[in-house]
Amino acid sequence: MKNVINRPYLHALGSAKMSDKPDMAEIEKFDKSKLKKTETQEKNPLPSKETIEQEKQAGES
Repeated sequence: MKNVINRPYLHALGSAKMSDKPDMAEIEKFDKSKLKKTETQEKNPLPSKETIEQEKQAGES
């Protein structure tokens, strides 16, 4: 999921200025190998089909 930042003031300015756009030269020389590896864990995992079926059956009785 992307992080979305609400910036209502940008609409009032119209199109983005040059300073708002990324510097392509800096992006091209970025070294991914310096990034740290992280373990991601889903905070709210979806229930399995079995769990859904069990809940449906429990709700019907």
